[in-house]
Amino acid sequence: MNSTTIFLIAAIIFAVVMLVAVGALSRRLPKRLNQEYFRARWAEILAGVKTPEGMVLAIIDADKLLDEALKKYGFRGKTMGERLVAAQRLISDNDAVWYAHKLRNRLVHEPTVRLKKREAQNALAGFKCGLRDLGAL
Repeated sequence: MNSTTIFLIAAIIFAVVMLVAVGALSRRLPKRLNQEYFRARWAEILAGVKTPEGMVLAIIDADKLLDEALKKYGFRGKTMGERLVAAQRLISDNDAVWYAHKLRNRLVHEPTVRLKKREAQNALAGFKCGLRDLGAL
């Protein structure tokens, strides 16, 4: 083998190692979320908060939006709860986010629950906090 062949083989090996390293790092680094999309969706959600039914739908939709952000960010889990646990180091107010998510679950699974305006405001604030911490808002 001459020096050109050895150099070519070394360059190919180096390129393959670099591709593998970049691929591994890109899977571990958080994804950058499309803030324009999430801000537009958040504005749509808040626009419907004028009635009690609108508040319920806003909480359900905000929960979906946060779950979408968790998935796009790269958090894994079978349920949103599992993804929230995985994201807890990133979220500054876990209690607020969990409060919001649990309220959503109550609204969906317990039809007799009456939503108070203050509860809705607290839940939406929790969802907003989570979305902001993920870089979605």
